Amino acid sequence: MSTEYSKDSLLQRIRVIADFQFGAGAGVAVFPDECTFQFSTTGRIRQVRLGKERLATVRAQDGRLTLGVAGAARLAAVLAPPAYRVAVQEDVAAFIADGKNAMAKHVVATDDGIRAGDEVLVVTGDDVLLATGAALLSGREMLAFNYGVAVKVRQGRGSECFQAK
Repeated sequence: MSTEYSKDSLLQRIRVIADFQFGAGAGVAVFPDECTFQFSTTGRIRQVRLGKERLATVRAQDGRLTLGVAGAARLAAVLAPPAYRVAVQEDVAAFIADGKNAMAKHVVATDDGIRAGDEVLVVTGDDVLLATGAALLSGREMLAFNYGVAVKVRQGRGSECFQAK
């Protein structure tokens, strides 16, 4: 089934999803022309890769994107802060970079437009990317609550990457 579509049409489709989810221009920024695609057994796009790195996965239940760290880094480079960002305290940055969830009590700043369920970038106060994951609370709730998980981290950069910066 996947052979029915040209690479250009697949790339256009994935870019439109990214533009819808993250704003105009995100698709071209995150998904360069050199992307390759992995397909599910039903022939739908499952993963988008650049070389050996996973940029994003298309969720089967709703067709939205979940970002890999490589895709999150490309997105962070084009979205001006605080768009889709959750900033956390420096003292927990290494844990989050290792893939631990971001707790509400550690959040110091957010994008007010974040809604529960959105794909977000977890960063330090200096906008260094730590991880990517799904917001469990809205941006305002993350700042208001002192307990509970704010972001369910899907993939962290690794504390070695963070400490080297």
